[in-house]
Amino acid sequence: MDEREFDDFYTASFRRVTAQVYAMIGNRDEAEECVQEAFVKAWAHRRQLDRAAHPEAWVRTTAYRLAVSRWRRVKRNGRFADRAMAPPMEAPAPSESHVALVDALGRLPEEQRRALVLHHIADLPVAEVARETGSPEGTVKARLSRGRAALAALLDDTNGGLQEGASHA
Repeated sequence: MDEREFDDFYTASFRRVTAQVYAMIGNRDEAEECVQEAFVKAWAHRRQLDRAAHPEAWVRTTAYRLAVSRWRRVKRNGRFADRAMAPPMEAPAPSESHVALVDALGRLPEEQRRALVLHHIADLPVAEVARETGSPEGTVKARLSRGRAALAALLDDTNGGLQEGASHA
């Protein structure tokens, strides 16, 4: 992949991958940082990325793994990582339903949340979700089914929006 191709890939993928990682981890700033770092790694490995069948999946998986590693490091150290003071990015305020969805996704077990995001937000078929997560297709289908049921309970509008203590079965 040459520089122009990589720039096109970055431009076409950055926002989409950031939105997907954000849905998986629930922190937009952290998602943006991890996706940026994943693209830096992709640039360094662009020759191998040329041979990758799904370079966007490679970047998304790398960004997700970076986010998990950061979370573990913060958890282990018992403090938040120092951050440079940068001016806040201007972005439109998220809708109430978007906030409710991200909150509900954050209440799901990690495996269910990741399967739902990859299948419904990244629009990957079950087989691709299985490949990206390293899980059997049947396991992915079960996580999707249980995750949808848990989300439905959490987002039940007839009972006033988000519900406390919804089942994560």
